[in-house]
Amino acid sequence: MADNPFFAPSSLPYRLPPFAEIREEHYLPAFERGMAEHLAEVAAIAGDEDPPTFDNTIAALERSGRILRRTATVFFSVAASNTSDAVMEIEKRVSPELTRHNDAILLDRALWARVKRVTTDDPEQAWLLEKYREDFVRAGADLTEPEQDRLRRLNEELSRLSTEFSQNLLKASTESALVVEDAKELDGLDEATIRSLEKDGRYVLPLLNFTNQPALAQLTDRGVRRRLFELSVGRAPANFGLAVRMATLRAERAALLGFPNHAAYVVADQTAKTVEAVEEMLGQLVGPAVRNAEAEAQALAEQAGFAIEPWDWSFYAEKLRRARYDLDADAMRPYFELDRVYRDGVFKAATLLYGVTFTERPDLAGYHADVRVFEVFDEDGSALGLFLLDPFARANKRGGAWMNNLVDQSFLFDEKPVVMNNLNITKPATGPTLLSYDEVNTAFHEFGHALHGLFSRVRFPRVSGTRVPRDFVEYPSQVNEMWLTWPEILESYARHHETGEPMPAELVEKLKAAERFNQGFKTVEYLAATLLDWAWHKLAPGEEVADAEAFEKAALEAAGIAFAPVPPRYRTNYFMHIFSGGYSAGYYSYIWSEVLDAESVEWFKENGGLKRANGDHFRGELLSRGGSVDPLASFRAFRGREASIRPLLERRGLL
Repeated sequence: MADNPFFAPSSLPYRLPPFAEIREEHYLPAFERGMAEHLAEVAAIAGDEDPPTFDNTIAALERSGRILRRTATVFFSVAASNTSDAVMEIEKRVSPELTRHNDAILLDRALWARVKRVTTDDPEQAWLLEKYREDFVRAGADLTEPEQDRLRRLNEELSRLSTEFSQNLLKASTESALVVEDAKELDGLDEATIRSLEKDGRYVLPLLNFTNQPALAQLTDRGVRRRLFELSVGRAPANFGLAVRMATLRAERAALLGFPNHAAYVVADQTAKTVEAVEEMLGQLVGPAVRNAEAEAQALAEQAGFAIEPWDWSFYAEKLRRARYDLDADAMRPYFELDRVYRDGVFKAATLLYGVTFTERPDLAGYHADVRVFEVFDEDGSALGLFLLDPFARANKRGGAWMNNLVDQSFLFDEKPVVMNNLNITKPATGPTLLSYDEVNTAFHEFGHALHGLFSRVRFPRVSGTRVPRDFVEYPSQVNEMWLTWPEILESYARHHETGEPMPAELVEKLKAAERFNQGFKTVEYLAATLLDWAWHKLAPGEEVADAEAFEKAALEAAGIAFAPVPPRYRTNYFMHIFSGGYSAGYYSYIWSEVLDAESVEWFKENGGLKRANGDHFRGELLSRGGSVDPLASFRAFRGREASIRPLLERRGLL
């Protein structure tokens, strides 16, 4: 296929992938050619007769595999955001092939011998060299041939199971959707939402990828709420078996690589470094969080007149919020219109803090008509990169919200970043898109990831942008959430979509007064998921799990986090973060990163908040560095000292 768009670099601005030219039949030939060329390039590096240097070995590896990188980047972005039956079949086929391909490189003994001989006095090169050596060792380069053969089989099966898990979950979002015949059963939802759910004379509410579905806060019919909750926690039951198998295989792989369990293997490569460090931090949170949640449950029971069940919590929490703070979450929606939230909120905060500006580029296209493309400029007018936004939920899009790179910034290739944010906002049938407060928070959060990618100023793609340890990557995005309620920003974007009037001052004050409301629920919900992830991945090699649901129940009880009215944010069967999303034994990273985030918010407030000098400091010491330096050293350079957990405990009302 000579016209395959993956065979040559894109000619579009910033090398944006030419989505309009890409067809499904292009993917497999591009993967095949990409893998073949990559292996040939690696073989040439390994077989080079010249003495190994940084340039002819490490930099050469960075320059290799360009077709494969272009293809995989686009394919997996589309597979997550705009999939089809054909794409899902390709994914099933290529995922294990890519795993074999990766193993062929990292288990190449000649290449590993060469990498070990490379030396350099340049600090940036030395850091990257160390990252490569860690990659080889953690991939099993030092194992015996029989051990490597077993490792290859484990990796391939895990890749297949991971794909199956995510595809089961994608199907379940619609197959397990709440279906009602009469719109009256959806009482509590606004009319625009109800209209958007109508399909063939019935009303279909698809599931989002977490336990506590947003509609539970609004539906007045308790029976309908229970149905929705039970559909949520019971979806994709086949995934229980897949999860057991994956956890078992991961434990075996960890043992092969010299670790007592998968959790120990994962954290050794993170900023936490040890299982004990993670458990010490989590241990400081569980008791106070559960006590807060128990007090909240009692207050909700008094409000409801009966003991609260999981499907009641959000509904009565909203009632109690209104009673205590006179704050109606639905009353805020008219002030959060999608375009304005981005133009006068998310983008404006970035402009004031960092000097960057945004211009929409309707001449540039994404993979779907909903995708919007913005060109980003620095304060001096120089081009910085592209930002793509895909805001709406679709039946063929996985749940949740995320950021990904379409082009990595690097000086090696003279490439500027192209980054994307995906959200899952319900698209109205007609009229404006009005967001919930949580959806606005998600927009600011994901854009924090985007800024981390856009501000990258590194030489090598391997350490570009958000390519930092998993328990550090959430930190910059969490910091960006602070501008959501910063007075100058909130006043700019929180305006009524019809009248343009700003959100009333009293509503803003009520919003701030209620910031700590329901924090017990939120913290227990999160910690329960974290400790469930931890339990699955502290399985010892050979340890058997006969019943996944019984294991889940026992794990929560053993961790002291089992509280029936507050189930985990994710149960095993739909915990895509850890069984298909790269967060295995890493879901703790959100709260670990929040320690740094809470410290950083304190620093911004101490130094005047939304000021250019503050933005320049954060950008220069941290956001621009990507993974090219020790991330905790970047934090210390920014904050001036080590982090303390106290600001986090204060924020969540857990002292």
